Amino acid sequence: MGKAENSRIALPVGSNLDRFINKNQEAFKYATGELSQLIRDLAYAGKVVNREINRAGLAGITGAYGSENVQGEEQQNLDVAANIRFTRALQKGGEVAAIISEEDEDIIDLNNPRSKYIIAIDPLDGSSNIDVNVSIGTIFSIYRRISPLGSPVQMEDVLQAGKHQVAAGYILYGSSTMFVYTTGKGVNGFTYEPSLGEYILSHQNMKMPKDGTIYSVNEGSYNSFGPEVKKYIEKCKERGYSARYIGSLVADFHRNLLKGGIYFYPSTSKAPNGKLRLMYECNALAFIAEQAGGKATDGKNRILDIEPESLHQRVPFYVGSKHMVEEASR
Repeated sequence: MGKAENSRIALPVGSNLDRFINKNQEAFKYATGELSQLIRDLAYAGKVVNREINRAGLAGITGAYGSENVQGEEQQNLDVAANIRFTRALQKGGEVAAIISEEDEDIIDLNNPRSKYIIAIDPLDGSSNIDVNVSIGTIFSIYRRISPLGSPVQMEDVLQAGKHQVAAGYILYGSSTMFVYTTGKGVNGFTYEPSLGEYILSHQNMKMPKDGTIYSVNEGSYNSFGPEVKKYIEKCKERGYSARYIGSLVADFHRNLLKGGIYFYPSTSKAPNGKLRLMYECNALAFIAEQAGGKATDGKNRILDIEPESLHQRVPFYVGSKHMVEEASR
């Protein structure tokens, strides 16, 4: 029995995502199952995108698509593929009335007028790193629509402050694929087991350390930072902090969530309003950070309190361990 106890067959198998969702649905007094199904739809689309990422080199779908998205950024083939996969999965699932995507200029009406949820999504963040085999991710936010069910989706339905999110999460495609999400009751992470085709609970009730020794910023833009940002970076160096910057937002955030640290993309002379998108990136990660005990600001204001003015609004972004973000904001 000694060998069996030490073998893989004796290792416990954690709860899978479906079972976890069903169990935790009972914690919501008025739960009717739509949100649970919506999270399953996102997780399923993540499996499909994960498969395409893993075979991208063989299938010849890496590289540039040949056009720019609404952000003025060169689209990658996998950006387009991921956007299509998530849109189709959410449309067929029937739980989402409309999507706003980093890759599309306008609201995507899914012709499900009686659905009560709105999705904001960055289908594939950091996709330019595909060609060099670096971790990338999907980021999503879920909101409850404001306009009456059965009526056309309105701009007020999609332009909601981050504090109104009912759920948010990300999918990290790396050495292992992870699905991390929150519904406002803590953060849980699930690792994809490809041989089973299941996400298995691997990181329960994730907590971000209140302090850390990692700072993540694109120091290539150092000369365009303001004096206070430069001062904070120099202080990090004086303390012997480790500089870790992957260039994939999900990967940088995930590392700091586990180990403690701060990620920031401040305003620069070229991008005075910052570079990261409030609706597709910052709100979701801010919600997750706060649920894990961390913090997120634009340098002055809590990210989740910012009232959005446009679909593709950009903001400066500081997120990570609570004490580090507080110090950077000061």
